[in-house]
Amino acid sequence: MRISEGHSQRRKVGLGLALVSAFAFGGSGVAAKPLIEAGLAPLEVTWLRVTGAALVLLPLAWRHRGLLTCRPGLLVGFGLLGVAGVQACYFAALSRIPVGVAMLVEYFAPALVLGWVRFVQRRPVSRAAVIGVVLAVGGLACVVEVWSGLGFNLLGLLLALGAAFCQVGYFVLADHGSDGQDPADPFGVIAYGLLIGAVVLTVIGRPWGMDWTVLTGRADLAGTRVPALALLAWIVLVATVIAYLTGVLSVRRLSPQVAGVVACLEAVIATVLAWVLLDEHLGVAQVVGGAVVLSGALIAQTSTPKAVTAEPVAASAPVEEEREFSAGG
Repeated sequence: MRISEGHSQRRKVGLGLALVSAFAFGGSGVAAKPLIEAGLAPLEVTWLRVTGAALVLLPLAWRHRGLLTCRPGLLVGFGLLGVAGVQACYFAALSRIPVGVAMLVEYFAPALVLGWVRFVQRRPVSRAAVIGVVLAVGGLACVVEVWSGLGFNLLGLLLALGAAFCQVGYFVLADHGSDGQDPADPFGVIAYGLLIGAVVLTVIGRPWGMDWTVLTGRADLAGTRVPALALLAWIVLVATVIAYLTGVLSVRRLSPQVAGVVACLEAVIATVLAWVLLDEHLGVAQVVGGAVVLSGALIAQTSTPKAVTAEPVAASAPVEEEREFSAGG
């Protein structure tokens, strides 16, 4: 009886953490776009976000410094794809297409992960996972309005797809980092991934030429002038640090499938916040398409192997401790 009650309490705490993580990740775009419109380049906002979070997590990096010698490839790959690539492509897309659309396109990543597992790793994929992919592709076609010749900015769409592909690398590396008898600590991977991503973005973005006066002023948030530093603090502390850490903790208390389903709310939260705070409205077809994309992601991520002896399907390919790195954003 006590074991059952303890398990139930553990699941409740895990669900709460997963919801916090989804909300935190989903709010990154609505805070970043006003800064971009105030004069900062998307890459500069990305650099501020990643570098700020890396500095906050320096104590974790020091605590897990042994990863530098035992898992250098994992850390570099995660920093390049899971941090720098995802963030740079996503924020660059935000400057050209609506936040909700950028998020929904990025959430095409679960379908791409299925393809990686099935055709590259040659592991079985369940029928439910395939249905999820088909729904995601169909929904994505509605979101971008392929029948009207891509109504959204093509470059913005390509950048959002780039974020999705980088997120595939993030999921694959997270799965790789958990194998073996001595798995890489997810907190350490996050801390060093952010540090490496900050170094890469510093070289690419050259932030020394950034207009720092933007951060001392105010930015427009749906007609309200708010301090730019407040928006930056939200992006660094909430949408990055808290989002990553609560996400990892939630997976430790929930199964990867349950945590993945809750993570799907990130795209919904981003779309709703963009509608409320940025006055971005989507057409009926785009709203329906977004719902189909989320349904496909949900089905794909909750699918299970056909047999107990089979390898895990792509939905659960990223294992327990690192499955909920999502990003996004």
